[in-house]
Amino acid sequence: MALRFLSFRMYQICNARIVSPICLLQSHHSFTTQVETLTKKENIDAKDNGLYKILANDMSVYNDFLTEEEENSLLQEAELALKRLRYETSHWDNAIHGYRETEKMSWNEQNSKIIQRVRHLAFSKRSSPLTFVHILDLAKDGFIKPHVDAVRFCGDTIAGMCLLSSCVMRLALEKDSTKYGDIYLPRRCLYIMKGRARYEFTHEVLKSEESKFKQQIVPRDRRISVICRNEPDPEKIE
Repeated sequence: MALRFLSFRMYQICNARIVSPICLLQSHHSFTTQVETLTKKENIDAKDNGLYKILANDMSVYNDFLTEEEENSLLQEAELALKRLRYETSHWDNAIHGYRETEKMSWNEQNSKIIQRVRHLAFSKRSSPLTFVHILDLAKDGFIKPHVDAVRFCGDTIAGMCLLSSCVMRLALEKDSTKYGDIYLPRRCLYIMKGRARYEFTHEVLKSEESKFKQQIVPRDRRISVICRNEPDPEKIE
């Protein structure tokens, strides 16, 4: 299994493993977001009931977390940060194909508010968000192989916003990859991975030709993820 985090510097912040499905949530576009938990089975494809319960508890998706205006605002800054970078066909650990990536610490006022909203929802008051935000640009034909982010370099929560395209994320038990679930991540959503989903499952983004959810094709296009993580838990570091 590939061990990676999505940039060389990010490798110093995270490493890799897998993940499974999720409970679907909806949010209003305000800092003090009111969230209604919708355990919508149509958004989770996990045939094992025990697996479903784990993922419904530890993997959350906020549909329409971003407005179109907010998505465009994030894209403008992300594009500027990425413009001098070329798409890579493979990574040193062979875990990701067809991608560009970078990290960004400073954002404009509007986007800083969005990042803060993510952190407010995703991280507990006891945890400290990493200063740098990870930007991953995955080409239409790009994909990410199963991986788990290393506990040495990032903490118990991973929160990512999906720009430009929907996709299917597969989460599988690290110790038994035959047990997995698929999550539909719609464009402009926010997903939050924590707990057992974070530590016991690998996660991957399915290839364009494999991008199906409950046998329905989910069209894949170029996709940019804006990802926040928190500081490592010293108790998890050996």
